[in-house]
Amino acid sequence: MRYNKIRKMDIADGPGVRVSIFMQGCAFHCKNCFNPETHDFNSGIEFNDETINHVLELCKNENIKGLSILGGEPMHPINQEGTRKLAKAFKDAFPEKDLWMWSGYSFERDLKNDEAMKYVDVLVDGQYVDSLRNPALKWKGSSNQRVINVQESLKQGDTVILE
Repeated sequence: MRYNKIRKMDIADGPGVRVSIFMQGCAFHCKNCFNPETHDFNSGIEFNDETINHVLELCKNENIKGLSILGGEPMHPINQEGTRKLAKAFKDAFPEKDLWMWSGYSFERDLKNDEAMKYVDVLVDGQYVDSLRNPALKWKGSSNQRVINVQESLKQGDTVILE
């Protein structure tokens, strides 16, 4: 598994000041994706325990509200194990901070039973669709995507949309 970049102070990918990690590799190749440099699974930097420790160290900053995991595609089968491990390590270390994730996969069909969802607070799901692009949308690029309260959805057994 590989990652593309880490932003130590990101204000664009979730509320407040955040640490963001962009996983490397995506099979969706959405038209006009905002991160095409993350598509190639063989590019980027090796993701390992040192990467996780680095992210956790950055998250210790009291000004950091949470962690955002984006891509590429963090929940692609090649990236799932590392994404799960990072999500768990983050929530174990910082239960008071929030974890946001973006995935082209569907929450109900593909993700709700995945172990990673135990740690994710907010999921933006669905592939970016260029014909549904709307720059006025908050936290998502196209109107088909949803901003989901994952923990409340898991409790209620029904998808809870934040908006």
